[in-house]
Amino acid sequence: MPLLLNAQSVSKAFGATPLFREVSFTVNDGDRVGVIGPNGSGKSTLLRIFAGKEEPDYGEVTLRGGARLVYIEQDSQFAPGMTVCGVVEAALERAKISHEEWETRLRATLGKAGFTDFEAEAVSLSGGWKKRLAIAQGVVQSPDVLLLDEPTNHLDLAGLAWLEDLIRQAEFATVAISHDRYFLENFAQEIAELSRAYPSGVLRNKGTYSDFLDAKQAFLASEARRQESLENRVRVEQEWLRRGPKARATKAKARIDKAYELMDELADVSGRMKTATAGIDFAATDRQTKRLVEMEGVQYSVDGRKLFFGLNFPVVAGARVGIVGPNGSGKTTLLRLIAGELEPEAGTIKRANALKVTYFEQTRELDGNQTLRRALAPDSDAVVVNGSMVHVASWAARFLFTGEQLNQPVERLSGGERARVLMARMMLQPADLLILDEPTNDLDIPTLEILEESLTDYPGAVLLVTHDRYLLDRVSSVVIGLDGQGGAASFADYAQWEVWMARQEAARKAEAAAKATEAREQSATPAVTAKKKLGYLEAREWATIEDRISEAEGILQERRKALEDPAVVVDAARLQTALADMENAQRAVDELYARWAELEAKQV
Repeated sequence: MPLLLNAQSVSKAFGATPLFREVSFTVNDGDRVGVIGPNGSGKSTLLRIFAGKEEPDYGEVTLRGGARLVYIEQDSQFAPGMTVCGVVEAALERAKISHEEWETRLRATLGKAGFTDFEAEAVSLSGGWKKRLAIAQGVVQSPDVLLLDEPTNHLDLAGLAWLEDLIRQAEFATVAISHDRYFLENFAQEIAELSRAYPSGVLRNKGTYSDFLDAKQAFLASEARRQESLENRVRVEQEWLRRGPKARATKAKARIDKAYELMDELADVSGRMKTATAGIDFAATDRQTKRLVEMEGVQYSVDGRKLFFGLNFPVVAGARVGIVGPNGSGKTTLLRLIAGELEPEAGTIKRANALKVTYFEQTRELDGNQTLRRALAPDSDAVVVNGSMVHVASWAARFLFTGEQLNQPVERLSGGERARVLMARMMLQPADLLILDEPTNDLDIPTLEILEESLTDYPGAVLLVTHDRYLLDRVSSVVIGLDGQGGAASFADYAQWEVWMARQEAARKAEAAAKATEAREQSATPAVTAKKKLGYLEAREWATIEDRISEAEGILQERRKALEDPAVVVDAARLQTALADMENAQRAVDELYARWAELEAKQV
């Protein structure tokens, strides 16, 4: 495939701390590359260098002449007063797209992204819809290469499915940083891990994320064998050196030089093979009570809209409950109700006496002026962990912080490092019930794996809201699913909830289509009248629009029937394709009805 972007021997350091050295990276037409790596390895910085937002200390990045590169940052920020439509129009202006194409591109891109109100103010959108808008304003520019930094952050499960389909169907090349392992598995054709553990600074492998894990394991096994061989050779040379060979002889001098080269090589391999992972281990109380929380007929509304009603669910010791639903369906509200921060409108929530709850909030508020030392140990230079005193330096090291960082302000920490600080605090609070609201944002994959093991082994109860489908499947033993329309039910796993949601959505669209058809039939006007009021082309369009609506409704009916096929329902990939086909068919019907209404209005 033709080369699009070529980065050769790129190096970057902040002060005396190197992020990466002499990293080379290429992107070809149509590539879909997932970029992973430990927190602090420089993934975001590398993407910013590719995009020309930062300059490398050394090395060179070249983009093919005439190629268009679009970079979507991790945080989606929009100017106050800008509408959804205005954001996309500004992107079209930047890309110097012909004004004749604006309307078509804008409606097609925003429609596929799920937007219905193009005049909504961008800053008022939820985090998930801001992310959709940021990606849409990138895609509308028809890039040759799209760079995405943590695009899955804040997206709900429907948003993730939309993004995966978008990338799979796109002609442009995509390079995306992500820690979402299902997303990586579903979209990427190559995985590149940025880490000092690799001699070249990056390990890249063609295939899925699962294929990459196999390749990484093979590489680490090879490096372990190499380290063992070097240790044996160095041991022999060190014994020889202790005998004090005379360096005047040419052969002896060459062997001495070779011995020191072997020692340097061993030091390099040993240093790279050292891997550190955060020591996450939540502490539970000795409570013997089985039933911790019981919800009966719980209802809650926001601005007159019911988030859920009639919700009945017990939380027992040892339960690991995943809570899923679209953005705005009330997941965080449900957590706050269970924690006692809110009271239900109707129904009851009974809690065990003296219930101890630890709550990891999505907002992750930390005092930025506070030092890391005080954030980890507020009262002294030691903390009590499982009844034992641990010095703050040792406690910090357990969460991958260095001694030099202890006196630095918290505001200088990355998002992943802040999450580790909050988890360190949580571990100091023995609890009957752990409540975790999006704990995976900003965590790297090694830390996610440790978190999964800790939650699986935790003897208390866990309530978990996350868009990380891999974590959800690994940890949860039951799922509470919200549909965003007030409905709620419990499921064995995420896949079962996804099928339920597809059926709910299909039923709602069928009801809306039936109402639209009824309204059309009640207000239909003879076509002959239109010819007197409409222009020539519009009159021709009016004369055929009912036939086109009937044809579009027939296609929509076929798409709905496909969703009822058991073979489709149990196949996640086919289900997503069928849902996308049905949405496209529904959109075509809606657009025809909208046009029909426009033409009819002109006759009045």
